[in-house]
Amino acid sequence: MAYVRTVRTGSGATAVQIVHGSRRGARDIEHLGSARDEQAIEALEAVARRRLAGGQGELELGLDPETVTTVGSGPLQIVSTRMAPLWDALCTAYDQLGFDDAVAGDEVFRQLVLARIIEPTSKQDSLRVLAEAGVDAISYATLKRRLQSYADDAWRAKLAAACATHAGLGPASLVLYDVSTLYFEADAGDGFREPGFSKERRLEPQITIGLLTDASGFPLMVEAFEGNRAETTTMVPTITAFMAAHHLADVTIVADAGMISDGNMKAIEAAGLTFILGAKTPDIPYVVTEWRRKNPDEPVPDKLILIQPRPAGPSDKRRDQVVYYQYTADRARRTLHGIDEQIAKAEKAVDGKIPVKRNRFIKLVDAKKSVNRALETKARTLAGWKGYITNLPEPTPEFVIGAYHRLFQIEKSFRMSKHDLAARPIYHHKRASIEAHLTIVFAALAVSRLVEDRTGWSIRRFVRTARRYRTVQINAAGQLLTAEDPIPEDLQEALTRIHRRERAH
Repeated sequence: MAYVRTVRTGSGATAVQIVHGSRRGARDIEHLGSARDEQAIEALEAVARRRLAGGQGELELGLDPETVTTVGSGPLQIVSTRMAPLWDALCTAYDQLGFDDAVAGDEVFRQLVLARIIEPTSKQDSLRVLAEAGVDAISYATLKRRLQSYADDAWRAKLAAACATHAGLGPASLVLYDVSTLYFEADAGDGFREPGFSKERRLEPQITIGLLTDASGFPLMVEAFEGNRAETTTMVPTITAFMAAHHLADVTIVADAGMISDGNMKAIEAAGLTFILGAKTPDIPYVVTEWRRKNPDEPVPDKLILIQPRPAGPSDKRRDQVVYYQYTADRARRTLHGIDEQIAKAEKAVDGKIPVKRNRFIKLVDAKKSVNRALETKARTLAGWKGYITNLPEPTPEFVIGAYHRLFQIEKSFRMSKHDLAARPIYHHKRASIEAHLTIVFAALAVSRLVEDRTGWSIRRFVRTARRYRTVQINAAGQLLTAEDPIPEDLQEALTRIHRRERAH
């Protein structure tokens, strides 16, 4: 029986040993070496496991017999150790996206992008991440000098062009658009970082991020706007700039109802673009009222779709539009549950049992409180219905609704950029530095989405799994030996899928 163990030496280092035992209790200890660095210890353990897996009593070095005694007289020297499976896979994905060609082989940019995927941290600390990965990292002075160029619009445009080529965009391709905010721990705004509307209800200065993706959520373009700029004013400039840069005559914009204003719709129409948007329903639609009038005692069938045309009038400067209203029982159940809870709180507030808080069903007239039953009736009638408006010529309801539901893909990309890639620029204060940081995060997001699409794994799972396996070079009597951890079958299959070049999706 043989096993690997580590013991602390008198000097404070960690020794790696193979212990050969027998049934009678006798043991033969084979010392492989000692080290203080965690990477070196892992490398020695990898060599020990490899030796045990081969069932060899001695490590066959292929050396001249006269030199064997000198090799065994002390620990072997580790020349290098690197996260070869992880780093090589990420480099392959980076190259397949065309990023290396787009930035003319800028190695600093590659290292910053891939280091962010492995472990998102500050730019300075990313040098440590690269060292742990076994990459010959650039100096911090070089990093700071190169960072300024990554803030240029031209640099980001090159990356966006590579992403558009990979996505295979063409006329009338679906593009998804959404916005989010990134806040800063600062006391006051500076014209770019400004307090504004926050879904997280934060009061700190923030910036607004507009993200454009294809139908699968693959990133195409990212833009940064002032934190106090309205979300609805960011969409058209981002999309028109993207189309102009890539010479696209038309794309179909897919966006949520919260992104839409009358001005947005007019601007989209003026640009000659088609769209699929979430329709706001402040009132009960005519087609819903008509269906209920004709079917007064029937429950609404699940997945029922009603169509309401909106033809353009002689003075309207727009295309014909169609609104599709779909009812789903699950949406109705969740909405009615929320209405019940709000009505119960409103009734208690009116009775003076609880304080009056924000509640849309409480009606105040001259300090007199009452439950707004008319609003309750309208809300219950609309429960379960969702509207989708488009100016596409003769689309099917299934296509329009299916395209809108793809918005979860862009939400996934935002989650990845915020959490897995730590997009919030904590360590940056000037606009140029923030723009450069967002460029790196954008490229890292594209590489991550490619890895996820190829492997079916989350990027977090892929990095966490692959980074444990290293390739080690050991100096034995002047000869370099290479040792590596055996890769499990599931990881090997994931790596094969990444390295296999596939057609653009």
